[in-house]
Amino acid sequence: MHLFDLIAILITITAIFAYLNFCYLRLPTTIGVMFISLVVSIFIILLDLAGLDISSTAERMLLQVDFDETLMHGLLSFLLFAGALHVNLNDLAKRKWIIGSMASISTLLSTFIIGTLIWFVLGLFGLSLGYIYCLLFGALISPTDPIAVLSILRKAGAPKSLEIKITGESLFNDGIGVVLFIIISALAYGKVDMSAGTMLSLFLEEAVGGALFGLITGFITYTLLSRVDNYQVEILLTLALVTGGYALALALHISGPIAVVVAGLMIGNHGRLLAMSDLTREHLDTFWELVDEILNAILFVLIGLEVLIISFSPKLAIMGMLAVLVVLLARFISVSIPVKILQRYREFSPHSVKILTWGGLRGGISVALALSLPEGSERELILSITYFVVIFSILVQGLTIGKVIDLTSRQL
Repeated sequence: MHLFDLIAILITITAIFAYLNFCYLRLPTTIGVMFISLVVSIFIILLDLAGLDISSTAERMLLQVDFDETLMHGLLSFLLFAGALHVNLNDLAKRKWIIGSMASISTLLSTFIIGTLIWFVLGLFGLSLGYIYCLLFGALISPTDPIAVLSILRKAGAPKSLEIKITGESLFNDGIGVVLFIIISALAYGKVDMSAGTMLSLFLEEAVGGALFGLITGFITYTLLSRVDNYQVEILLTLALVTGGYALALALHISGPIAVVVAGLMIGNHGRLLAMSDLTREHLDTFWELVDEILNAILFVLIGLEVLIISFSPKLAIMGMLAVLVVLLARFISVSIPVKILQRYREFSPHSVKILTWGGLRGGISVALALSLPEGSERELILSITYFVVIFSILVQGLTIGKVIDLTSRQL
């Protein structure tokens, strides 16, 4: 199948699902299209069980979509930039300690808590998975997904301070999580002999290097924007920043996600205020909002359809449900620690830990990282439980986070 045909099919399916959701389900677009695609996938599987071989065609199409490549080296740069573009830098700066600690320390802590508990639970069920692979699962499932979080929190009615914390954390911790995943993956598959110094050096190179690169490319683009007053040219410059900047960051072996987020924050704050006319701001906001909505919808349709190529069994289903509990517990512990420490120095909204725990959604990044693992029994097990956690996170947590916020608000 040609690339254009594949894109045409995905866009057509997404448009139909978005239409059905808008007319009948009335769910948030991302959740609605993923729910419909999941239902369609399950229906196809049931037809297969009834003797109708329909799934093979769908599977062939999905196997041509490299989910890891599509998201991590394609959609992610656009979605992260669109999310960062509307985040107020002053609001982030006021909460830099809690956001920084949750994006780094909490992610690292969660990785080890999840890895250890999953290793223990798997042993109880007679499923063999080395501890290093359990840590690998912890690394890919710990970061909250900015794509899932940003699209849902806007409609959830969270207190402003909490929304900023969750949004800020999710924009940065995926970059940290990807670096952790790269390090643990290298250890697990014996690609390199990593010492503690090498791991720290790689971490700093990826994370700090990505942030500095984002500042440099963001400043260059800001300078160019300030010298023109033509919204077509200025939108093209932001597109060049997202695509060219992300590609160059990956080529330099630094964190593309962190680079794009930092550049997006610079353009969304200093660029919008000092380098754009009102007309440009209006067109730029409309353009990136549209890009964000369309790509989000396509991504979540893909997540729903991926169930067709993932292996499941009753034992894996039970393991997946237990993994959901493990991930939520690890999220609660890893968020509680920095909040309790920082409460001595600043005030937090009541029930912050509960909302931060339930609002820590997982999404496409976790699925993409799991799919990027080399073929083998470890990959099949990790992918299956990852998918359970992501589906629960988006459908259950995503649909109920607004109700959790309402409930906790009434308890004040």
